[in-house]
Amino acid sequence: MAPPDSTTNPLRVGMLAPISWRVPPRHYGPWEQFVSLLTEGLVERGVDVTLFATADSVTGARLAGTAPTGYSEDPDLDPKVWEALHISSVFERADEFDLIHNSFDFLPLTYSGLVGTPVVTTIHGFSSERIVPVYKKYNATGYYVAISDADRHPDLEYFATIHHGIEMDAFAAEPGAGDYLLYFGRIHPHKGTVEAIDVAERSGLPLVIAGIIQDEDYFEQQVKPRIDDDRVRFIGPVGPDERGPLLSGARALLHLINFDEPFGFSVVEAMASGTPVIAHERGSMGELIEEGVNGFLVGTYEEASTAVRSSAELDGSAVRASVEYRFDVGRMADEYINVYHRVLDVHGTSTIS
Repeated sequence: MAPPDSTTNPLRVGMLAPISWRVPPRHYGPWEQFVSLLTEGLVERGVDVTLFATADSVTGARLAGTAPTGYSEDPDLDPKVWEALHISSVFERADEFDLIHNSFDFLPLTYSGLVGTPVVTTIHGFSSERIVPVYKKYNATGYYVAISDADRHPDLEYFATIHHGIEMDAFAAEPGAGDYLLYFGRIHPHKGTVEAIDVAERSGLPLVIAGIIQDEDYFEQQVKPRIDDDRVRFIGPVGPDERGPLLSGARALLHLINFDEPFGFSVVEAMASGTPVIAHERGSMGELIEEGVNGFLVGTYEEASTAVRSSAELDGSAVRASVEYRFDVGRMADEYINVYHRVLDVHGTSTIS
């Protein structure tokens, strides 16, 4: 799909990012990663974007920074204070934009009825059912985008489903099966860290664990005792420069989640690196993984161990080819531009050529 022509009268977008981490994140921060990828893709297509993010963010758009850095990176910052300052800053400037793109979660919706500018909200999943009433209240006036069909809430109406895209050039497939299995994600029971250790042990392959520790008790009690720096290694958070080689060198990515994953950046990044993914069939995994092409959907340890053996037979270039267009950042940016124009038509405020 060719991007809409926005050169004569550029589309003006106020992009509201979370401020838990910098944009783009140094290590962890999937929502901030999404905002960075989309913002840069829009700028490349001639969209006039003002990015509302932390003041130390890096972008080709105009940057409107409130918090000096992410509150998860500086414990002296009070999240509620800086979130209030941050959200209010975009809505106080609402008249400057054709639309506001909210990637912050539900709280900005409570400002949306106070301005005439339409608000597009990318919903990155639901932390609990307790936040759904806010989305329901603004369903009739807001424009919701799901990041997977699996993550659509039955009580809400959506304007579109748009899968995330990644910068494909940042990843490359390496020939030959790797000699280790990889766990890549936050250390939390939901993400299946212990399950990955169990499957690696059954498969006779070493496991590398990469990610931030989100649940300290879980790490100390169930993960750390099994780290021996030989069969199981923990290397902590991995930045963008190290991510590609780590993913491409693995036999398979173990993504044995215990919750309904809304999307899963690491899953797509692994496949872009030519590395198949072995995942529990929950949430969006069925939308990302093509059985026997770029990975395997499993339900038991035995199935996962069999999938590890089978993963060695998959061709890395074919694994990468399966996601090369479907999850490219350019495709994502084009789909969002299309949504923006549709929203402006529906909202009756389109001034774009």
